[in-house]
Amino acid sequence: LCFLLGALAVSLKCDEALASPLPHTAFTSSSVFSSGYAPGYAKLNRRGGAGGWSPLDSDHYQWLQVDLGSRKQVSAIATQGRYSSSDWTTQYRLLYSDTGRNWKPYHQDGNIWAFSGNSNSESAVRHELQQGIVARFLRLIPLDWSEEGRIGLRIEVYGCSYWADIINFDGQGVISYRFKVKKMKIIKDVIALRFKTSESEGVILHGEGQQGDYITLELRKAKLLLQINLGSYLYGSSLGHTSVTTGSLLDDNHWHSVVIERYRRNVNFTLDRHTQHFRTNGEFDHLDLDYELSFGGMPYSGKPVGGGRKNFKGCMESINYNGDNITDLARRKKLDTSSFRNLSFTCVETHTFPVFFNATSFLQLPGRANHNTVSVGFQFRTWNPHGLLLFSNLDDGTLEISLEEGKVAVHINVTKAAKNYRVDLSSGSGLNDGQWHAIRLVAKENFAMLTIDGEEVSAVRSVSPLSITTGGTYHLGGYFLQTLFPPTQRSFQGCMQAILVDDQPADLHAVEKGTVGAFENVSLDMCAIIDRCMPNHCEHGGRCKQTWDSFSCTCDGTGYTGATCHTSIYEPSCEAYKHLGKSSDAYWIDPDGSGPLGPFKVNCNMTEDKVWTTVMNNLPPKTIVTGSSRNRRTVLQVNYSASMDQVTAITTSAEYCEQQIAYSCRMSRLLNTPDGTPYTWWVGRGNEKHFYWGGSGPGIQKCACGIDRNCTDPKYDCNCDADVKQWREDSGLLVYQEHLPVSQVVVGDTNRSGSEAKLTVGPLHCQGDSNYWNAASFTTPSSYLHFATFQGETSADISFYFKTSAAYGVFLENLGNTDFIRLELKSPKVVSFSFDVGNGPVELTVHSATSLNDDQWHRVMAERNVKEAVLQLDQTYRTSRLAPAQGHTRLELFSQLYVGAAGGQRGFLGCIRALRMNGITLDLEERAKVTPGVKPGCQGHCNSFGMYCRNGGKCVERYNGYLCDCTATAYDGPFCTRDVGGFFEAGTLVKYNFLPEAVAGASKDTKVLTHQLTPHEVNLTKEDVAFSFSTSSAPAVLMYVSSKTQDYLAVVLRQNGSLQVRYNLGGLREPFTIDVDQRNLANGQPHSINMSRHDRRITIQLDHYPAVSYNLPEASDTQFNLVKTLFLGKVYETGHIDPVIIEHYNTPGFIGCLSRVEFNGIAPLKSALRTAVKSQGKLVESNCGASPLTIPPMSAATDPWHLDKTDAVFPFNEERVIPDGVNRDSAIIGGIIAVVIFTILCTLVFLIRYMFRHKGTYHTNEAKGSGESAAESADTAIIGTDNPETIDESKKEWFI
Repeated sequence: LCFLLGALAVSLKCDEALASPLPHTAFTSSSVFSSGYAPGYAKLNRRGGAGGWSPLDSDHYQWLQVDLGSRKQVSAIATQGRYSSSDWTTQYRLLYSDTGRNWKPYHQDGNIWAFSGNSNSESAVRHELQQGIVARFLRLIPLDWSEEGRIGLRIEVYGCSYWADIINFDGQGVISYRFKVKKMKIIKDVIALRFKTSESEGVILHGEGQQGDYITLELRKAKLLLQINLGSYLYGSSLGHTSVTTGSLLDDNHWHSVVIERYRRNVNFTLDRHTQHFRTNGEFDHLDLDYELSFGGMPYSGKPVGGGRKNFKGCMESINYNGDNITDLARRKKLDTSSFRNLSFTCVETHTFPVFFNATSFLQLPGRANHNTVSVGFQFRTWNPHGLLLFSNLDDGTLEISLEEGKVAVHINVTKAAKNYRVDLSSGSGLNDGQWHAIRLVAKENFAMLTIDGEEVSAVRSVSPLSITTGGTYHLGGYFLQTLFPPTQRSFQGCMQAILVDDQPADLHAVEKGTVGAFENVSLDMCAIIDRCMPNHCEHGGRCKQTWDSFSCTCDGTGYTGATCHTSIYEPSCEAYKHLGKSSDAYWIDPDGSGPLGPFKVNCNMTEDKVWTTVMNNLPPKTIVTGSSRNRRTVLQVNYSASMDQVTAITTSAEYCEQQIAYSCRMSRLLNTPDGTPYTWWVGRGNEKHFYWGGSGPGIQKCACGIDRNCTDPKYDCNCDADVKQWREDSGLLVYQEHLPVSQVVVGDTNRSGSEAKLTVGPLHCQGDSNYWNAASFTTPSSYLHFATFQGETSADISFYFKTSAAYGVFLENLGNTDFIRLELKSPKVVSFSFDVGNGPVELTVHSATSLNDDQWHRVMAERNVKEAVLQLDQTYRTSRLAPAQGHTRLELFSQLYVGAAGGQRGFLGCIRALRMNGITLDLEERAKVTPGVKPGCQGHCNSFGMYCRNGGKCVERYNGYLCDCTATAYDGPFCTRDVGGFFEAGTLVKYNFLPEAVAGASKDTKVLTHQLTPHEVNLTKEDVAFSFSTSSAPAVLMYVSSKTQDYLAVVLRQNGSLQVRYNLGGLREPFTIDVDQRNLANGQPHSINMSRHDRRITIQLDHYPAVSYNLPEASDTQFNLVKTLFLGKVYETGHIDPVIIEHYNTPGFIGCLSRVEFNGIAPLKSALRTAVKSQGKLVESNCGASPLTIPPMSAATDPWHLDKTDAVFPFNEERVIPDGVNRDSAIIGGIIAVVIFTILCTLVFLIRYMFRHKGTYHTNEAKGSGESAAESADTAIIGTDNPETIDESKKEWFI
C-alpha cells in the first residue's frame, strides 16, 4: 500500500513542462517548409519564426521529433496549430524511444492510439497519457490536418525527471544476491524490476532450496513465465508447482515493468500495469530458499533445475528485492558479479532496423542483376496466416516467397525456349504466431533450398531442372504491379528485420533518406505489432484467435456464448427451467450467469409446488469407519458433483435447504456431553466446525433424540452416546443453510475393541430460488432504487424481467464523466440500450411486434464488450452492433446505479424482477423496504405464467411467484398435469351427491360426497364428461348419473368389453343407447373417453380417434331433470334405476382403474380420494388408469437444455416423473419381480379372506408400494398396483 501511495504521490507531481526549456537543436523534423517554419519554433504558445513547424509536404510521411536530453517520465502531451494561420493537425500518433531508433507507438485500449488534435490554430488540446511512458525521444506523426491549410504544429510535453540504475546483461553474467543466513524461510516477497531485450528466451531471476522450493521468472517464447513452488506434504512432490504466464512480444527491445508481490500463498503478478491474482498450489506458506537469489540466469552453485535454459541477454534497471536495491548494490560492488566478463552499467543497444508493413505497403530494394544465383534472407513476424513476403521479377520468370496457412511457400516460375519450369517449396508450420522467424532461400541452377529459423530439419531442397537469371529488383511486403505471373498473395501485414539481399545486408538508413530503393506506406525503424489476445478478452476459458486487425473467441465446450464467451447458455436455477415449461430431469445450471463460477449439473425435481434442486456427493451410504480416536481422528471427505463455491451459490439463493446425516454406532460415542469436546463433528461451508447433529440446531450440542427427549438412555442427548453393544443410530436433517453443505465429517471413537460406526451423508436438497423472484414495484414516476457503481469496464451484461402498463420509462442508468449506460422502454413497442465509452453515444433498439405495456413479464438481456453490443428481448427479438476497430473500450462510471428512474424524468412505473448485472443479482426487495415509492415484491405473475396451469387449473398469485390451484380439476401436480385416479376392487364405488340427502344407508365400501347445486345446475341441458379407465373385467358400470325423476346417464362396458352410453331423458319408451366401439376395451390398457351433450347433439371421442357425433331422437326430451347422484364403479341407489343396469352390469362391480374423472367441471373421484371419509380404504389412489401420451414432448435432440440422454426414445414429461434417477429398465425389472411376488401374496390373501369371511374382516389387495405412487412413475404404478387379474399378457404394450 505504501508503495502504491508513493507512486501516486510521484505521479501527482509529475507535471513539469519538458519541451519549452529545450534549445532549438532538440527539435528535428522530416522536412521544413522554409526556415521560418523550423521545428525549433514548435513550442506551445510561442510565436517565434512563422509561429510553429510546418513540413515541406503535407503527407503521411512527415514527423516532428523532440530530444528531451535524457530519459524522462512523460505523463501528458499538448498540441497547438501554427500561430495565426490555417495550419493545424487534427489527428496524430505518438512514438517514443530511448535512442532515436527502434520507435515504439503509444498504445491505449489495446490499439496504437490516435490522439485527437486541434480544430484551430490557437486553442491547446492536452491529453493525459493513461499509460505513463519513460523515454528520451518523442516523435509525433500527423495523420490528418486542416482542410483549409497544411500541417502546422506547436507542442508541449509534460512529465518529470527519471533516473534508474541500469545493468547490461551479456548472456553470460549472473548477479548473485546472497542471503545473510544460509537458509531463508520467507513468508512475504516483493520483487520489482524493469527489463528490455530482443531475445525471446532467458532466465531473469531464480532461487531454490534443498527442500524443493523454488521461484523462477523467465522469458519463454517472448512471454513472461513465473514458476513458484512453496512445497507440498509429499517431499519432492510436484503438487506445489504453480506456473503462470503473462504478456507477449516482450522481445521488442522496449522497457517492460514487472512486480511480483507474494504474501503466503497469495500472489499478485503485474506486467506493464496488467495484474494477475493467483494462489499457489500445495499447502505451505513459506518460500524456503538456500544461499542466494540469482538475477540474469541460473546460479553457478547449487543443484541445477532444468537443463538448457538460456541466461538473460539485455538490460535491467531498478531491481528491488524485499526493499534491497540490487542494481545499486551491484554498482557499489556489494554483490557477486564475478561471472561477468565486462560489467556495464549502461544499456548496450542492438542494431536491428525493423520495418512495419500494413496491407497497402511495399519496400523495394535493389539487388544484383543478371546473376545466376538468388540468395535472400530476412526475419518476419505476423499474426496473419497469409501474406506476400518477397516478390521478384526474374529475367525470364518470377520468384515469390509467401505465407500460406502459416507455412512459408516458395514459387519459382522460369520460361526458357517456350518451356515453363516451376519449382515449389514449402516448410514450417504455425509461423503466424507473432514470433520472429528467419527465412533463408538460396536458388541456383538445378538447385533450390529453403531454411526456416536456421534449423537443418526445416530445410527443404529441390533438384528440379532450373536456370535462374536475376532481375535485380526485390519487392518485400507487397507487390501491386501487373506481371505475367502475378503472385498468389498481394500484401503483407507484419514486421521484417535483418534483411539480406544477395548476401548483403539491406541499407535501410539509405532507404529512409531516399537514396536507395523505394517504399510506400511503410513505417521504418519500428514494429507496431499488437497482441490482441493479451490480455485475453475471451472469458471463461474461451480460446482467443487473432489476425493483424482483430481477434475472435472460440467458446465451444465452455458453456458460454457471445463474442467474448461472456454470457452463459444455461439458466441460473431449476426454478428458471420450471418456468420455461421444463419437467423433472438433470440440468446444467449457472447460478452466477456470467460470473466466475462455471456451469454444473444438478437434479431438478418439479413434481411438487416448490422446485427441489439436488446435488449428489460421493460418500457411499453407511460408510464404515474404524480405527479413529480423539488423538487420531478419521476425516471423511464429502465431495460433491460441483465445487464448494458452486454448491454455496445454490444454498445462498435457496429459500430452504436440508441434508440428511446419520451415524449408526455400536460402542462408538458421537457427541458425549453438551459441555465436553465432542468425539465427532462435521465441517460445513467456510471450513467451520459444527458440534450439533441432524435434527438439532446451531449452538446445541445434541442429536434429534436429545431435542425430542426420546433417547434410548435419557442421561444422554444422543443414542450413540449411551455406548452400548447394540446397534443404535442418530440421524436427522441439517437445515441451517448458512452451514451447508457438509464437506467433512471427523470421527473420533472407533478404535476400541467392539467399536463400530457407519456414516451416511445424504445429498444436498435445496428448494426455491429467491434471486429468480427478487422484485420491486415502482409506484411513482420519481421513485428509484440506488446501488453501488456498476463495475463493467470491458465486459458488462445486464438481464432482468419487467412488467408494466406504462408507455415508457427508464429501467436503469449509471453515469460517468462522459461515459454512461442506460436501458429504457422508449415507447410501448421499443426497448433501448444506450451507452458511451468515449467514442460517442451508441444506441441499440429492438422493436416488438406486440405492445410491451401489456402487464405481462418480458425479459431483457443486454451485453456490451470490446467486440460488440447486444440487446435481446423475450428471446425473440435481437439486435447487435460491432464495436469500432479503433477507439476507447473501457466503460468508466462513477455515479451510483439508479434502477427505476434517473433524475425523475421518464420514470418507470411497474415491476422489475431478477435484475442481474455481471452475474450478481441485485437485492431489489431489501432496498425497496426502505425506499419511499417502491414496494418489495410484485403481484401479477399469473398474467405471464398462467398459461402453464393446464387442464382448468387456476393460477393463484403469490408474493414470490405463483401457484397452480388444481382443486377444481381432476388433475394434480405443479401445473395440474398429473392424472388423479384410483384402483377399484369388486364392490367399491364412489357416490357423489349433487343434492343433500340422508346417507345412513350407504355401505361402508362407499365414498359419499355432497355438492350443493344451484337451480340452473339441477336441470341440465348439457353435460361434459371425461375420464380414463383400464380394466380386464366386463361387464361393468363406469359411470352412472341418477336423478329424482326417471332421467339418467350411464356409461358401461358390455359383456364383450365394448363401450356403451345410455341416455334416458324422458319422452322415449326405451333409453337411447350408443355403442361407441365394438372393440374389447377390457384389455388391461388405459382408454380415455371425452363426451359432451348440448341439447340433442352428443359428441363422443374415444382415445385418440376422431370424435363422432350423435343426435337424440326428436321425441326425446333434452333436459336432464333434477340430477341427483353420480356413481363410479357400481350403482347403489334407492330411487328409480335402469333395471338393465342392475341385471347385467352392476355385479360384481367395476374392477380396475379410473382416472381424471370430470363431470361438468366437478372432479368426483379426486374429491373422494382427497376428502377424509370414514370408511375402509378399498379405493386406493393410483394413476394406473391414466391415459397414455398421444403427442410426444420436445425431442431431446432439439431441446437445448437437455444435453444428455439424446438417444432416449420414450416420452418423458412432468406427468411421468422418475425422481432420483430411477431409470425405466429398473422399473420394468422391479415390476416383473413385483408381479410374481404379489401373485403369491394375493393367493394367500384370497385364502385368508375365504377362511375369515364370516368375521367381517377386511383385507385389501392394495399393492405394497401403491401408497407411494406419487413418487413413482406411471409405469411402476400400474405394475405395482393392479392385482394379477387386472393385468393380462398384453401389459408389455404399456412400455412401447
